[in-house]
Amino acid sequence: MNPITRYYYPYQEYKQDLKTLIQKIDQSFDAILGIARGGLSMAQMLGEYYDLREVYALNTIGYDDTQKNDSVEVFNIPNLRSAKQVLIVDDIVDSGDTLVEVLKVLGEAYPKVTFLTASLFYKPTAQIMPDWYVKEPKGWIEFFWSEDLNA
Repeated sequence: MNPITRYYYPYQEYKQDLKTLIQKIDQSFDAILGIARGGLSMAQMLGEYYDLREVYALNTIGYDDTQKNDSVEVFNIPNLRSAKQVLIVDDIVDSGDTLVEVLKVLGEAYPKVTFLTASLFYKPTAQIMPDWYVKEPKGWIEFFWSEDLNA
């Protein structure tokens, strides 16, 4: 069994990739929804950039460290009744299981809302591709928000 190759992802690269993502997003939206925990920093910064106060979060559990769980749990779903188009953001679309389950749960709860998706990283082997992404990961990403306080 091969060990997982891990890559540290620093804030400066994150900031540049977020700027690249902003340039790619070519549709309007009236709310941002970050998938906790990886999408929270993105949601907050994009909310500031787009001057939106309608910044929300929901929780999912799909991994235990680097081990993928059998299913994805989605909970703490916000009230999106007044939204028309919501941008869902997450740090990475790996298998795609999380994004698929989030879209399923939100689609059932809010059938009249259009959901758009964006991530920093996307693996082409995922079962779903986000509407916008920046790059393909070359291993397990150690994001600065997970690592820097533990260093």
